Amino acid sequence: MDRLAGWFPEREFFMRSQGQVRFIKISSRAQVIAACAAATVLLGWCSSMVTIGILQYSASASQADLLEREAKVETAQSRLEAYRTGLDKVADDLERRQTFLEEITSDVDLPKGGVPKSADDTVSDSSTEAAKTVAAVSKMFPEAGRLARLEARQLAFAEDVTRYADQQSRKAMAAIRRVGLDPERMIASTQRAQGGPLHTLSTSRDGSLDPRFERLGLSLARMDTLERILDGIPQFLPTTRASMVSSSYGYRRDPFTGHGAFHSGLDFRASYGSPIHAAADGVVSYVGSKAGYGRVVEITHGNGLMTRYAHMSAAKARVGSKVSAGDVIGLIGSSGRSTGPHLHFEVRVNNRAVNPRPFLESTPHVFEETRGARNGDAQPGRRPL
Repeated sequence: MDRLAGWFPEREFFMRSQGQVRFIKISSRAQVIAACAAATVLLGWCSSMVTIGILQYSASASQADLLEREAKVETAQSRLEAYRTGLDKVADDLERRQTFLEEITSDVDLPKGGVPKSADDTVSDSSTEAAKTVAAVSKMFPEAGRLARLEARQLAFAEDVTRYADQQSRKAMAAIRRVGLDPERMIASTQRAQGGPLHTLSTSRDGSLDPRFERLGLSLARMDTLERILDGIPQFLPTTRASMVSSSYGYRRDPFTGHGAFHSGLDFRASYGSPIHAAADGVVSYVGSKAGYGRVVEITHGNGLMTRYAHMSAAKARVGSKVSAGDVIGLIGSSGRSTGPHLHFEVRVNNRAVNPRPFLESTPHVFEETRGARNGDAQPGRRPL
């Protein structure tokens, strides 16, 4: 303390005002406390910047890792050498490839007419070399022509699915950005709790994995992750019976005090007892009462996203239960600090309230555009305000 006192000696300042002089004395202790407070704030800011930097680097590294695994097109000459080496091995490898394709693409429905190429494609195109392989093999080993044609079809299919997965991923990322979220940071957050035994994949008798098929697997995994993130983004109107939005997000005149106040959500006016729907897939994390909110249901959607539904007359959900977008989780009421039957709806990111309107206005259209209407038609709650 004596050393600190030497760094921060007691100081006096004087101020002259309207002919009067006033002295202000700042003790060593007060200076030390102020310096510690400033250092704490600076340390907290530096820590948050480092954390953000690590997350961004991790996300960038993930993307870079994906792009570094670009598929290399095998030349017709090298494939011809493989056919010369032994047709039994070629046939066995093609069977392994077929099994691999059937296993990882069973849930993928390619658009009719194929997948068009785009300017930002980074997918390999083996069609030219595959055609040369078919011609060369058919000429040198007529009995193996069928195998070469099968190989060409497998490669074309694998690259089509890869291209489709990449295009869907780009659409999903654009949709996530449109509502003000960072898709790379959200992808990185899904990789923090993973593990399990290592089961390597192969498309060859020697245990190796063709880089084009590895690229396919990585692209499908990325698309699946982004689609799961999309599923957890609010996209379903929380009440389809609302006559209007009676209060928007942001600053407003408080209905009780008449003074300016901040409103952390959207208020939907609706008749008492009208159903309240989950805005996205998730897990119910809270059911009960909160000061000002009345009866509340909260749903956690992963990646730091949470939605809150307040002023309910009754809750229809239990903590720990999984819900899908559109499921009924409660009924409109006027519990808590409320002037009449309505739903107070909040979207929170890392426990910070954000404006719900961009989610409900942008996401339904983008969602259908990105993944197509599931189960045939779009669900009735997915409509803009």
